[in-house]
Amino acid sequence: MESLTLRDIEQAKKRMQEVVHDTPLDRSRTFSDMTGCDLHLKLENLQKTGSFKIRGAYNKIQSLSQAEREKGVIAASAGNHAQGVAYAATLAGIKSTIVMPETAPLAKVIATRGYGAEVVLAGTVYDEAYQRSQELQAQTGQTYIHAFNDRDVIAGQGTIGLEIVDALEDVAAIVTPVGGGGLIAGIALAVKERAPHVKVYGVQAQGAPAMYMSKRAQSLKATVEASTIADGIAVKMPGDITWSLVEKYVDDIVVVDDEAIAGTILMLLERAKLMVEGAGAVSLAAMLHHKLPAKGKVACVISGGNIDVNFISRIIERGLVKAGRRVRISTLVLDRPGALQRLMTIIAKLQANVVHVYHDRVERNVPLGQAVVEVSMETQDAMHTETILTTLRQEGYTVRVI
Repeated sequence: MESLTLRDIEQAKKRMQEVVHDTPLDRSRTFSDMTGCDLHLKLENLQKTGSFKIRGAYNKIQSLSQAEREKGVIAASAGNHAQGVAYAATLAGIKSTIVMPETAPLAKVIATRGYGAEVVLAGTVYDEAYQRSQELQAQTGQTYIHAFNDRDVIAGQGTIGLEIVDALEDVAAIVTPVGGGGLIAGIALAVKERAPHVKVYGVQAQGAPAMYMSKRAQSLKATVEASTIADGIAVKMPGDITWSLVEKYVDDIVVVDDEAIAGTILMLLERAKLMVEGAGAVSLAAMLHHKLPAKGKVACVISGGNIDVNFISRIIERGLVKAGRRVRISTLVLDRPGALQRLMTIIAKLQANVVHVYHDRVERNVPLGQAVVEVSMETQDAMHTETILTTLRQEGYTVRVI
């Protein structure tokens, strides 16, 4: 197979310039201060279809012959590639079939159908959906568009690297999410051929570390499972084409756990007013947790923003609890008029916002003449929570944090 070149990526950039956004490269003072770098965010969450995947999908579909267009295209995806292929196929006026895992976020399934694709749900992870898509492709003769292990797809993703190097003078390092490797392979090839001194780092989820393992072992490795909240990079087996480019061009790959990813999603939402999915947050998570030696001007690729709103709400709740800004306590009060009001008055004077109150005097373990009270409240921070607990205990309450 003919090897991928910088010229292929440059041609992809010309091919897609009327369709794909040259997304913002936004300097963040907040995250620069937190990481000790001059940190910039490449906002592919603001790309058409909500992620970078439209780049590779569009480049691939534009390269199809007329005979291939008539039969249509088929792909497997956890969501973002699905939307990219569906959108690009609809633009080209051809049929698309997308096989998605049954666990794919509902928002991504609905969006993919909305872009005009026929969606087939199969398996619990990407790799199982991929197997089903291969079976369907053999039956229909549709052109297969791989999510990452394809020259034209990789070339399309690599246009991000060109945009960063062109926009950010003296960039020292680029940090990007890694699943199957299409994004980092394209970016690394583009950057290293254009500016060899720029470091290119990859970040994987700890629960899906196949490319990290491959880099360490210097040979292609697969994992038995791929379990992470970053569903967009939950891949058990990287591609052989992507691996060959990663091995040649990528400086290092690190992993971050789901707690770090969730915390970064919340921080991006609160500090930068950006809605980012798990896969899109891993590059910044690695920098915030000092996993990489990058210094100077650093560009973090925020690869997508297609996250389920129900999942966001859980992340927010969990983040508030972890930060000490949401607490639930249990205590006993006398079972008589005014006892509950006295407790609420103390909490109100301490400037906590009560969210929920549960009061029960007949629970089996509650002594006669008393009632158990559980209070959920919002606080300013962990120190404020500790002040509330200390004050309540000084007022004679036996308080337990639930």
